[in-house]
Amino acid sequence: MTKLIGLTGGIATGKSTVSTIIRQAGIPVIDADQVARQVQLPNTVGLTEIVNAFGQQVLLDNGELNRPALGKIVFNDQKARQKLNDIMQPLIRDEIWRQVAALKKQHLPAIILDAPLLFEQHYDEDCDQVIVVFTDREKQLQRLMARDHYSQDEALNRIKAQLSLADKEKKADILIDNNGDELQLQKQVASLINKLKNN
Repeated sequence: MTKLIGLTGGIATGKSTVSTIIRQAGIPVIDADQVARQVQLPNTVGLTEIVNAFGQQVLLDNGELNRPALGKIVFNDQKARQKLNDIMQPLIRDEIWRQVAALKKQHLPAIILDAPLLFEQHYDEDCDQVIVVFTDREKQLQRLMARDHYSQDEALNRIKAQLSLADKEKKADILIDNNGDELQLQKQVASLINKLKNN
């Protein structure tokens, strides 16, 4: 039987790095962020509804979504963020379950569902196990500011927009500690991949 394994963590904790290593090992990964981008492409229901809700200011000249402009709106206003989630989450959910169903037909040992909002959107309830990638707050803040060129306030707003890492860690079946260097991370993920392939 194919196991569905949830993968999450906080923003800038290294979840995407873990996801990439798992994918390179040949285990399929459904990436909720990529699915979100698919359902926001030009001429999709998602993008049309976003423009109806937030106005033309969230569009680029070429008709694509202006992510930084939308981000500025929703990360500074909880009601706006909720409005965006109400539009996007049903579309994302439908596409994720379509991909899960297609992969399950291949009778693979495991499928990874990589989702930043795994707990917030209750995907964990349909997963056989959940992996949480974590770091301490200081490291998370430094990585986020360096990666996305945010001010400290912008970075903190994005961290606070998610369920706290401490809460996620309590709900995890498997923890991956990314406070060390890349080699330590790779060792933990290699051990995890071995277990997933031989479950």
